[in-house]
Amino acid sequence: MLYTIAVILFILWIIGLLTTHLFGGFVHLLLIAAVVVLLFGLLTGRRSS
Repeated sequence: MLYTIAVILFILWIIGLLTTHLFGGFVHLLLIAAVVVLLFGLLTGRRSS
């Protein structure tokens, strides 16, 4: 489940790159959130399906 959330956040980040003038700094917050979720999933070692 963590990987699904990270992928969704990553896709939103890419969409945000296309509309930077609308979101501004929010785009970078999405990227940071996606990285944090991925790192948390890797460090805890949980395998979600």
